Amino acid sequence: MTYALSVKNLKKTIGKKEIIKGVSFDVSPGEVFGFLGPNGAGKTTTIRMIVGLIKPSSGSILIGGKDLQSSFTEAMKDLGCIVENPELYPYLTGYENLEHFARMDPSISKERLPEVIKLVEMENRIHDKVRTYSLGMRQRLGIAQALLGNPKLLILDEPTNGLDPAGIREMREFIRFLAVKEKLAVLVSSHLLSEIQLMCDSVAILSKGKVVSVDSVQSLLARQERMIWHVSPHEKGKKLLQQVTSVEEHDHTLLTPYDETLVSAWNRMLIEHGVEIKEMKKRLPALEDLFLELTGGETID
Repeated sequence: MTYALSVKNLKKTIGKKEIIKGVSFDVSPGEVFGFLGPNGAGKTTTIRMIVGLIKPSSGSILIGGKDLQSSFTEAMKDLGCIVENPELYPYLTGYENLEHFARMDPSISKERLPEVIKLVEMENRIHDKVRTYSLGMRQRLGIAQALLGNPKLLILDEPTNGLDPAGIREMREFIRFLAVKEKLAVLVSSHLLSEIQLMCDSVAILSKGKVVSVDSVQSLLARQERMIWHVSPHEKGKKLLQQVTSVEEHDHTLLTPYDETLVSAWNRMLIEHGVEIKEMKKRLPALEDLFLELTGGETID
């Protein structure tokens, strides 16, 4: 299988300081891939290298199997991106904006415009001035612009930034639609960890210029499965559990790893030693917990 994006051992040195330290990950067709990093982790620098705005010091970037350095023009044909906010002409209509951008690429046919307009579901407002659009509609028009060249890879930098909760949900569903129905690979950076958890198939987490983890969201979250215990007497139950597993304590709540094959044995052990179990339940994992654990408590951008 040819990956929509393949980044191998990517490095960037500015002056004597190595900013990006061997970043590697792959994005498959039809996959929504989350790209996360705390402030200063190197996420923006990596994205800028992928979209050709700055050159890497070493390593390789393949877009649709084409090397960005040796076949720049061919590789860029398979890429659509919005870095930060879409740049649009507010005094033109949505359609006029798309016409303007389409003229820059002779390979874009006139038939492509109505295709992308339908794809982003803007048929009813496409002939209105952009200045009358909501932020969510501007984002959709920006995505339509990025899709004009029929790319294999779409990069969206903070696509839900500034949107209200309804707009965030709508954008999330739209991105999933593009990936599933159009088989488009989408690389999404976001500071909303809960949205990445709901939206993405896989995630790469950066910290201090390195990828500290890259895996499917499901596999990453499996690491965070915990068992919550409320027991009485508390200290006795805690000491018993510490004899058989690792225990964290938060506000008189005991947390242990979740192991389906052992939880019932731990439960029986507590009861046999006279410890009352007031509550025991599996805690639903969250990407935020894993993120903080992997980055040593660093905050997201």
